[in-house]
Amino acid sequence: MTAPRNGTAETPGAESRLGAAPSPGAAQRRAERAAACLSRVTGLLEALGTARVARREEIARVNPRHLRSAVNLVDYAAVRAQDLRSLQNELAALGVSSLGRMEAGVHEHLVAVAQTLAAVAGQGAPELPDVPGFPTATSSPDAPWSSNAPSSHPAPERPDAERGGAPGAEGRSGQATLARNAAGLLGPAPQGRGTRTMVTMPSEAATDAGLARRLVAAGMDVARINCAHDGPEQWARMVEHLRAAAAEQDRDLRIAMDLAGPKVRTGPLQPGPRVARIKPQRDATGHVVRPARLWLGTPAPVDDGVACVPVEPAAWLAERQPGDRLHLRDARDSGRTLRVVQTHEGGVLVEFSKTVYFATGLALTSRDGSEAELGELAETEQRVRLRAGETLRLLNTSEPVPVTPEGPASIGCTLPEAFRDARVGHRVLLDDGKMGGVVRAVGPGTMDVEITRAAPGGSRLAAEKGINFPDTDLRIPSLTAQDREDLRFVARHADIVNMSFVRRAQDVADLLAELDALDAHGLDVTLKIETVGGFEQLPMMLLEAMRWEDCGVMIARGDLAVETGFERMAEVQEEILWLCEAAHVPVVWATQVLESLAKKGVPSRAEITDAAQGQRAECVMLNKGPFVVEAVRTLVSVLERMSGHASKKTDLLRALHAWAGFVR
Repeated sequence: MTAPRNGTAETPGAESRLGAAPSPGAAQRRAERAAACLSRVTGLLEALGTARVARREEIARVNPRHLRSAVNLVDYAAVRAQDLRSLQNELAALGVSSLGRMEAGVHEHLVAVAQTLAAVAGQGAPELPDVPGFPTATSSPDAPWSSNAPSSHPAPERPDAERGGAPGAEGRSGQATLARNAAGLLGPAPQGRGTRTMVTMPSEAATDAGLARRLVAAGMDVARINCAHDGPEQWARMVEHLRAAAAEQDRDLRIAMDLAGPKVRTGPLQPGPRVARIKPQRDATGHVVRPARLWLGTPAPVDDGVACVPVEPAAWLAERQPGDRLHLRDARDSGRTLRVVQTHEGGVLVEFSKTVYFATGLALTSRDGSEAELGELAETEQRVRLRAGETLRLLNTSEPVPVTPEGPASIGCTLPEAFRDARVGHRVLLDDGKMGGVVRAVGPGTMDVEITRAAPGGSRLAAEKGINFPDTDLRIPSLTAQDREDLRFVARHADIVNMSFVRRAQDVADLLAELDALDAHGLDVTLKIETVGGFEQLPMMLLEAMRWEDCGVMIARGDLAVETGFERMAEVQEEILWLCEAAHVPVVWATQVLESLAKKGVPSRAEITDAAQGQRAECVMLNKGPFVVEAVRTLVSVLERMSGHASKKTDLLRALHAWAGFVR
């Protein structure tokens, strides 16, 4: 007898022994466990029927080509509303599917599992609940439903490759439907990879036709133009360059345009004094290794990156010569000497070895005693410094707010509705989450926010920085008046419209109504999920979007991470991927993909891993940057390599040649 491992002696012939046939008692226990699991799976099938009836009206309104997808979306939401972990463990122990890959076809997957469990339990064909199928007429939510039998499900407008009623066929047809929808929205899948690349167009794309050609050649499949930047004239030139580049290279390039949406930002601050600080470069010991340099008057035609300060009168500068020394008392009343090292028509270049604070109106004196005056300098940008425990007062105003040391720090908020909808205790996040706080008092004109998170030495908040209210139900339409105006251009020039800051199904309905009014039925729709509210309402928004011919979802991970908290971002993006797979809706994986590579020319290790994970979406988006062409090439390479290893949540067991010698 062997030593016991868990308090029970193992005897020869016990079921724990490898290779031994199970004892009659073990077989009975296995059958009982299978019967218990079957009961739970039957309960899940009953939940599908309840959910389908509850969402009957929304399902009946979708485009006929999305009918099966809408039902499967409702099925998946119904199943995932329950904690399935213990059931999964039991199914895995029985050697039955653990439900981990049911997204594409929930009902058929559960039916197949139930049939397998019934066989293991020795029950024969299981008695399963009568789950209603599809509404047989999409024009009326009161129309009768088809049978729940898998083989009798109608398949409106589905190609033969998607048909099939045998257990497990639904999952395969769901994958085909997703592939079809992705091709309709984003274009055909490129050779060697199933994931497309999207690139945000910089402003120079309007003037540099070569940039479009290089991006298309590098592997860009979708070009993104953000209506929050530039204007119709620049957008039109970008579109012209992109269409021409795609035609030259015989590529199916799609153009997507983002509506700006109701972005909430900090208001303007009154500018600071017209002062410029110029300092020399010093080493670690404080010694000057390079003197400070400054152009007085008009700088030389060659731009060397040196700052310039105007001087009046210009005739005084014309008399200066290399080697002259100019004296002034700076804005701190410190005496300083500037040495002329170069002259040209209208200006002189000076050097100095001490920090100088230049200000409008300061006097410059030459060796001969003649004087000139510094002209008007640019206003300095003001910022509000915030520390944990302090109060920030948000003001319901679009006017510039002065920065004063007295009283609570104050800044404007561009969204008046925030003062109506926010409540005491709601969180407020500032500048892409760099600072955060909690509402302590709110009224029609002011909102006091206690800062709970800031840098150890304090954080500085400037104008035009984002404000997020993750706990607040902002009762504002996602489609602004400016969006409606921009949509006219988008409908004429783009293939896809990306709707920003969509929060509820009514927002989607508003967009579709506007597209109907513009007769823009050929324009596809993508919903950008960037708020907690949008994430929570995603199932209803998808059902609304399925009324359209082609639709998709963009995981806008920047704002979404701010609202959900960075620590929760990973699970949120996973849940969006799962839900969209169940709805057979293509997904764009966006924000900060290969950002260091696009902006600085060198990627981080974490960025490469992140880009590889993006392969599970139907498209990955890159933001603009001076090295964006190199970023596209790298992304394409990563996606091609990963396409043979994984598809959604399924690992593909491709031959691993790295270890071939080991097994030979």
